[in-house]
Amino acid sequence: MINVLSCQLDSALVDHLFELVDASLFTPTSRYDVESDSCAIEVFFEDLSQAEQIKAELIKAAALMDLALELTLSTIAKSDWAESWKRFFHVEHISERIVIRPSWEQYIAGPGECVITLDPGMSFGTGKHATTKGCLILLDQLAAENAERDFLDMGCGSGILSIGAHLLGFQSVRGFDNDPDCVRIASENAHLNGLKIPFYLSDLEQPHPAAAVVTANILASVLIQFAPAIAASVALGNNSRLVLSGILDTQYIGVKERFEALGFIELHNILVEEWRSGVFGRA
Repeated sequence: MINVLSCQLDSALVDHLFELVDASLFTPTSRYDVESDSCAIEVFFEDLSQAEQIKAELIKAAALMDLALELTLSTIAKSDWAESWKRFFHVEHISERIVIRPSWEQYIAGPGECVITLDPGMSFGTGKHATTKGCLILLDQLAAENAERDFLDMGCGSGILSIGAHLLGFQSVRGFDNDPDCVRIASENAHLNGLKIPFYLSDLEQPHPAAAVVTANILASVLIQFAPAIAASVALGNNSRLVLSGILDTQYIGVKERFEALGFIELHNILVEEWRSGVFGRA
């Protein structure tokens, strides 16, 4: 059986709520009701204890927002869950060259397109979240400028950014996460795309060999807390770039100033929905 955590929420509050919890282990899905301007949120878990933990974290986060949140925890058959995912995911063009294709849909790539094949799961980043889209758009732009650079994904999650970077032509692509399930899933997803990408278990506190292009799609508070370690993972030189994401628009200035104090300069930023992602170089 699969555990389903569900709730009804004002659409304007969805991103704010999930920004307050560690969403690295699950992917919320939503259905928008135009008439009520609300979203029906569903999160799927195999582990009941994990579902109860996330439920408690969401209730705590909602309290910080002075929000009365009614969460329901139920179960469905695993076969029903597997089919239910398919109604949420279809072929989607993310950037000029990047296309995401769920494994059950056919798609013929156009000239120059990089197609990422995904088989969504409960703890899987699908590319539908605005922060992931922002990162992929920026990586497409950086690859167009110069793909002859090595790449590091700090907090790889599902591995989607690393897979995209590899398909775009970046060199020596690698990524890490502090969750062994994410490392496993990322490796499986790379294999699904016919790629061999080294993913390893680590965290932001540990030193990592520097790369010319680094992505950190995490929470704003974590980016600020671990800014020195993230900065140390970016290779020296004018050719290096740091992509920061997972940042609500209202939080972006704080992250920007933190990294500017460490010798970086903002080169470009984009806003996708309420989330801003930025590209930084060394000043």
